[in-house]
Amino acid sequence: MLTLQYIPYHELGNLNTEEKLKKILRSVKEDKIILIEGKLDPNEEAELITKTMEEIDKKFKGIEICSIDNIKQNQELFERIRLKIANFLLGRSNGLTIVGPATIVKEIKKDPFKIELLTLDRRKRKY
Repeated sequence: MLTLQYIPYHELGNLNTEEKLKKILRSVKEDKIILIEGKLDPNEEAELITKTMEEIDKKFKGIEICSIDNIKQNQELFERIRLKIANFLLGRSNGLTIVGPATIVKEIKKDPFKIELLTLDRRKRKY
């Protein structure tokens, strides 16, 4: 069975980087695909990849990660600024981040406004 876990922004927003990454990796190691409201900052994403590489073993083969931003680059500058200010004041974060175990997620295809996640057939997986 495929399990998707949604993590709203407010669950991670108050955590420091170390706590965020532990929470994400713990869920991914349970073979869950994580949908995170908002985007990890580039330093957090790099640290997540580093921590993942340190924890790779026979059971845990790594992660696939992808982020998408919901503010369109072709929007007028004023509109983009207005949306960023509104989201900041309301405590929301733009975008979506998907993190999944490499043993389940075959490929993540991304264009500026959508993500396609392709999974492996569990019956064919080898550990």
